[in-house]
Amino acid sequence: MKKLLLTAGLTVLMGTSAMAQQIGVSVARFDDNGLTVMRNGMTAHEEALDGVSLQIEDATDDVAKQLDQINNFIASGVDAIIVNAVDTNATEAMSAAAASAGVPLVYVNRQPVNMDTLPDGQAFVASNEIESGTLAAFRMCQDLRAQGKSGGAKAYMLMGQLSNQAAVQRSKDFEDVIGMDMCNFITLIDKQTAEWSRDKASDLMTNWISSGEPFDAVFGNNDEMAIGAIQAMKAAGISMDDVVVGGVDATSDALVAMQAGDLDVTVFQDLAGQGAGSIDTALKLIKGEDVDKTVFIPFKLVTPENIDSFLN
Repeated sequence: MKKLLLTAGLTVLMGTSAMAQQIGVSVARFDDNGLTVMRNGMTAHEEALDGVSLQIEDATDDVAKQLDQINNFIASGVDAIIVNAVDTNATEAMSAAAASAGVPLVYVNRQPVNMDTLPDGQAFVASNEIESGTLAAFRMCQDLRAQGKSGGAKAYMLMGQLSNQAAVQRSKDFEDVIGMDMCNFITLIDKQTAEWSRDKASDLMTNWISSGEPFDAVFGNNDEMAIGAIQAMKAAGISMDDVVVGGVDATSDALVAMQAGDLDVTVFQDLAGQGAGSIDTALKLIKGEDVDKTVFIPFKLVTPENIDSFLN
């Protein structure tokens, strides 16, 4: 009798395991603070859900490797795929592979180039990048005005990887804002990519400082680059009271920098919420439910006045 009960119990457990939804996840790179927050949001959500199993892979910023991961997910029989694209201009092949295999696919955080032609069973979960750079740049404009620099101010811009839609959009946002009547007193001295990297941003900022050109503001497409610029300026003996510095993401390091009086502006991108939202969207697609092609998680401006709301 005990043997029969044990066999029945094992059958139930095996049945439960077989019913778990298997989702393959390819993340552009693991060594990125913001994407780590997103991954942590995914794993926390996985633990909170019953019957969901994630297989998360590091694409190490390699487009070919990421496509191989997607094909491997398909071959292994996953129920859905989530992709944080290495290169947002290289997503058509990924979409085609998933669509051909009939596997639902969700892009997260980085907008695919084929957004307007995504096949059925595919969607995009992120935040509206038009908000991110616009919120940061407009607040920086206000801060410069408050410092009495409306008669003329000069700025540098650190851009992310130019193969990334977010970098292109955030840079455009900044330039659109300084083109407005209220903010056109700001002149952009130079803009270059530091590829989302703190170290590369520090090196680039050091080169700009060595040119001797006076400046009043630095806008980073993300917090990592803004922090890198801050490190270079402080190493050069520049007072952070004299420069307005803005970033995007509201990472934990950025909030520390803001509390220290070094970073003036950032924008909270709910990366953990994007990660969880991508799983929820994938599960809906698996069930055949109607899903909007674009699912936006709102950005929120973070300043010294409201930083307490964003501290854990």
